[in-house]
Amino acid sequence: MSQVGFTGKNSNLCVDGQALWADLMQTAEFGGTPKGGVKRLTLTHEDKLVRDWFIKTCKELGCTVSYDSMGNLFARRAGQDNTLAPITMGSHLDTQPTGGKFDGILGVLGGLSVLRALHKSGYVTRHPIELINWTNEEGSRFSPPMMCSGVFAGIFKEEDILEKRDRAGIRFQDELEKIGYRGEEKCGEHPLTAYFELHIEQGPILEAEEKTIGIVTGIQGARWYEVTVTGKDAHAGSTPMPLRHDALVAAAGMITATSQVAKAHAPSAVGTVGLLENRPNSSNVVPGEVFFTIDIRDPNDAVVLEMEKELLARIKTIAEENNVSVDVVQIWDAPAVHFNKDCVAMVEQAATEGKYLARRIVSGPGHDAGYMAHVTPTAMIFVPCKDGLSHNEAESILEHDATAGANVLLEAVLKADSFFNKAE
Repeated sequence: MSQVGFTGKNSNLCVDGQALWADLMQTAEFGGTPKGGVKRLTLTHEDKLVRDWFIKTCKELGCTVSYDSMGNLFARRAGQDNTLAPITMGSHLDTQPTGGKFDGILGVLGGLSVLRALHKSGYVTRHPIELINWTNEEGSRFSPPMMCSGVFAGIFKEEDILEKRDRAGIRFQDELEKIGYRGEEKCGEHPLTAYFELHIEQGPILEAEEKTIGIVTGIQGARWYEVTVTGKDAHAGSTPMPLRHDALVAAAGMITATSQVAKAHAPSAVGTVGLLENRPNSSNVVPGEVFFTIDIRDPNDAVVLEMEKELLARIKTIAEENNVSVDVVQIWDAPAVHFNKDCVAMVEQAATEGKYLARRIVSGPGHDAGYMAHVTPTAMIFVPCKDGLSHNEAESILEHDATAGANVLLEAVLKADSFFNKAE
């Protein structure tokens, strides 16, 4: 006989931690690297393989699966009243070029473990429950990050994103169609009641404080820039130093300035240059052009704006001092996000009822949940990762922490199913 309704802290529902861990290890084979990490860039063959696995596994649990015009996947478990918009969970399946086994995919597979627990028990929620895989969260192959949750939330225009090209000049739309995941439903038209996202912390706080659960209250603000420094190619042996227009020397000063500006706004601000291209990249040629990216972040939007002002002024001065020109283009602006207080409370209550050591925390990295918060009540759950390391093949978490996070996700979803029944 099916169970119906919400049982709260007395629920005997729980996820199968061993099955969750097995899923994590199995999916790490799609794009697995010799060093034990994962390279599964968005819309590649490896991305298609893990998507295919996701659909097959969800269908085995009795779910129906669809995907929208940006390739976002929706696995749906029917509820008592299927006219209601679903309670949703999700994250992403794509990785960095040298990514780990847990970033992003823990949220997808944690959601899968929730569906598995509901299926195994026969528990029927009032709302449908959906698990979402968002296309191109990482922004590694195609920029900006959180690309397709951004389209869903109306932050980006679909037609603009479809025309985005990777560094090899390959168009996003062509790759989406190539792997067979461009759906008919227009991105953003899928109804939602609430959204929860499980993720590794990607920082050191939970581990340092020996906490199992991070109750995420929001995401700090971030801005990304593409910088092109243009000087003049010249012979390294015959061009006197005072007559040089060395783009790389100027870029080095700008990169250093990025770090210095962030340090000046410590302890919360960060600044990073993570991509650098030098042209013509020859040992005996003075570099004529350098391209690099800048990423600045802080929980306070006013601080981000002040950092931008200081950094742009310093970049201009450095360019003038080195007789080069510089072009700075802002490619991403994500203001600080504050999650829905009711959904945050559901996560906190679930952690308390599970007797997990927990604390409230603000996310440093951006997440799809940041854009979802624009269109539906949203919250996040963090679990610790070893040494706070992420975007790295050595990324590591503990099985019992993954299980704890998924159990909190399960209880938060059930609480939302009950709460939004009353609120509607």
